[in-house]
Amino acid sequence: MTKQRTQNIWAVGRNYAAHAKEMHAPVPKTPLFFLKSGGCLNSGSSIELPKWSQDVHHELEIAFLVDENLNFSHLTLAIDLTARDHQEAAKKAGQPWTLAKSFAGACPIGSWISILDAGDLTLLNFKLTKNKITVQEGVATDMIFNPSQLLEFVKNHFPLSPNDIILTGTPEGVGKVVSGDMLQAELYSEKQSLLACHWDVI
Repeated sequence: MTKQRTQNIWAVGRNYAAHAKEMHAPVPKTPLFFLKSGGCLNSGSSIELPKWSQDVHHELEIAFLVDENLNFSHLTLAIDLTARDHQEAAKKAGQPWTLAKSFAGACPIGSWISILDAGDLTLLNFKLTKNKITVQEGVATDMIFNPSQLLEFVKNHFPLSPNDIILTGTPEGVGKVVSGDMLQAELYSEKQSLLACHWDVI
């Protein structure tokens, strides 16, 4: 893996129909991308919530790392933290979501594993527990646009760079996190565990 700094986190919205439904939003006909700054990455084991938001939500996603040939090389789990109160205000005002999506630490991320060790990407499934209660579960086959389609879309429309990250969307079950919460995430291929992550919310 390169140690080059990630410039961009390309995140796709509403890539699971059930999540679009819980957000009272239509299912997109083409990928709905937005940007999170590479500076949002948090590879530590704790999450510090912004003091200016009272409603930060977890959105667990499969994340892919792009190599120097602009192909996927590694994958992990990431949380697209969202200041929902500010996002809803921005939506109503027709304004960008940057404040809600791109604050410091807004993308907690797990350890990278080689895509060669992940097996069939269509068999990936993942879950998030909050205080030992399962709150989100997803399977790759439920994605509206699969990882390969998302990569191709970004290549064709945006200035993708080596070491950029593509987030593939969150399943239903997003919800609020507060100080004191314990988040645990796990990525599986069929029944084999590929990765486990842990974050303490402070």
